[in-house]
Amino acid sequence: MKILIVEDEDVLSLVLEEKFKNEGFDVQIARDGEEAQDKAEKFKPDAILLDLILPKKGGLEVLEGFKKTDGLKLIPVIVLSNLEGDETIKKALSLGAEDYFVKTQHPIAEIVEKVGELFTKVKKPK
Repeated sequence: MKILIVEDEDVLSLVLEEKFKNEGFDVQIARDGEEAQDKAEKFKPDAILLDLILPKKGGLEVLEGFKKTDGLKLIPVIVLSNLEGDETIKKALSLGAEDYFVKTQHPIAEIVEKVGELFTKVKKPK
């Protein structure tokens, strides 16, 4: 199970990386929007955790790029952001985000659990 964490806050990205690795995930970190697209194309993650406030290229633009790129468009993306306005959340979901978490309202353990549920859902036979 591979996850790409797109997060520019060093402390948060390190904590997330450690939590996911402890759960058996193969983890890579992208620290800005441009690096996110690049790493996603090379790493081919099973899921992406995406912040919206990023250097170089904003998270909504990154999400839109993922969903327009063959090989990436089917990867579930969970937004993890401090932006909590209804319009931003609606926009992210309309662009194809699987879920949206406001950083201050959800403990990291809950986010790790949600990503784990995605893998269970993806792996179930149809």
